Amino acid sequence: MGEFTLALEALRSGTADNAAVNALFTATYDELRRLARERLRRNAPITTLDTTGLVHESYLRFLKSAQLNFVDRRHFLAYAAKVMRSVLVDMVRRGAAERRGGKDMQVTLGTDVAGTPTSEVQLLELDEALTALAQVDPTLVQIVEMRYFAGLSVEEVANELEASPRTIFRQWQKARLVLLDALGEE
Repeated sequence: MGEFTLALEALRSGTADNAAVNALFTATYDELRRLARERLRRNAPITTLDTTGLVHESYLRFLKSAQLNFVDRRHFLAYAAKVMRSVLVDMVRRGAAERRGGKDMQVTLGTDVAGTPTSEVQLLELDEALTALAQVDPTLVQIVEMRYFAGLSVEEVANELEASPRTIFRQWQKARLVLLDALGEE
């Protein structure tokens, strides 16, 4: 068995708390750095974190979490992407709370992955819209997180979710429309 599989088994058995999480991070560190680099590239003006800082902050959140139960590597990486999003949103909220204000800007979600929030307000509005969308269709949120935040292609998302690229493309279009409506975009 591979290093990741052994760590996952240790985590499931509950025999090695932090050691299992350490092993999971060690086995996937390069992939986590790629996710963090992609996330930060899209949100560069919003945060002062670097790639390593985001991965390590995510690791600390993993250590605090009591519900680490992953099915496989794909599930672990999807959860890691969510945690990274959460880290960035929390940083923005803390900054906004300190300043108590800011300019109201709109979020534009383009067909490609390039249209990204460029301000703290936009990131918070997008997070609220995704939270609301999760109540209706969690799969759409997962697709948005993988496409928009992690920068995966339609084919990569289809592979990860074990669906056809055409299905993922249709769901991506649906998610975009729902989010654009929620954000008040034309």
